[in-house]
Amino acid sequence: MAFDFLAPLSTDLIEFIHKNRNAQTLSSKVVFHTDEDFPDINKVKIALVGVLDNRGGSKTLPITLDAFRKEFYSLYPGNWQTSIADLGNIEEGNTPEDTYYAVSSIVAELIKKNVIPIIIGGSQDLTYGMYRAYDHLDQMVNLVSIDKKFDLGKDQVKHTDDSFLSKIIINEPNNLFNYSNIGFQTYFNSQEEIDLIEKLYFDAYRLGEVTADLTLTEPVFRDADVVSMDLTAVKSSDSANFTTFTPNGFNGKEICALARYSGISDKVTLFGIFGHNDSENEAVLTAQIIWYFIEGVNFRSNEYPKGDRNNFIKYIVPIDDMELVFFKSSKTERWWIEIPFISTVNNKLKKSALLPCTHEDYLRACDQDIPERWWKAQRKNLL
Repeated sequence: MAFDFLAPLSTDLIEFIHKNRNAQTLSSKVVFHTDEDFPDINKVKIALVGVLDNRGGSKTLPITLDAFRKEFYSLYPGNWQTSIADLGNIEEGNTPEDTYYAVSSIVAELIKKNVIPIIIGGSQDLTYGMYRAYDHLDQMVNLVSIDKKFDLGKDQVKHTDDSFLSKIIINEPNNLFNYSNIGFQTYFNSQEEIDLIEKLYFDAYRLGEVTADLTLTEPVFRDADVVSMDLTAVKSSDSANFTTFTPNGFNGKEICALARYSGISDKVTLFGIFGHNDSENEAVLTAQIIWYFIEGVNFRSNEYPKGDRNNFIKYIVPIDDMELVFFKSSKTERWWIEIPFISTVNNKLKKSALLPCTHEDYLRACDQDIPERWWKAQRKNLL
């Protein structure tokens, strides 16, 4: 069984949590995997899973995630109705591939049970294991990475957390439909990598572009299945990570806002946060990021303009010899644009699909300017 890969929380950590328990904090709201008990997955909506493997990165010291858990369970929840379990840790396998397998097996099992896994890990190459979980779920995957780099390095690079995206693109079965990067910094990426992102019609948003207007990322997260966050995307003055010094990056408020956008997306089924250095200072930020993700999940609107569209307004915009079809939610005022299904060619998508967009995309279409993300989605569909 997949959950056999999970090790319970240590007795010392459980004793610390119980000793410092407050009836109003998360410590009394979460069910824990202990030596004596395993949570009933059928009663859980969100599951935290630690992965104690950082071999893919530059950090070689072992991690425990104890500092994170002590900080997280001292926080007060919002007005949440979501049930949460801490399933313990996946320990380092004999090889990184063993760890990937354990991650993919557990993630797939949780998603099948409609549980949202939050993976808290060592190195970001564990994203590959998360992605491979969808091999068992028979669907195409939209991956969003909050990272200063694209991680497209060649196989011979020293650290696999710098090359895991290449493995995702190349290795079969290929379930990746779209990749989006939020917050890349140009000087960390070669021109060859930037050109490849463009050639594959992937989406990439520079750090300055995002920090100038965080709301432009909301449609990106709304279309995501998997969100992978590298903590080195946060500047060191806010993350307290001085082992891997990063002078530029998101600040604490911005990274928490992006986590909330991830959580509030009805489509996101998996969230991972990586690069945690196990320090008490960085644990504070990690705990707050996950708090905001869970906050977002609790405010999901569960809306999508399919089936019953009584709560949506349809707009048709003629451009040249075609029509762009938009939908606007009467409930949240969010927008979608339709990607039509073309029966005469080979499509990745088997039917028409809806791409989240902004009101500004609709206004630009009215001015005869087709949204760039629509073009990219059309071209990816036909690759």
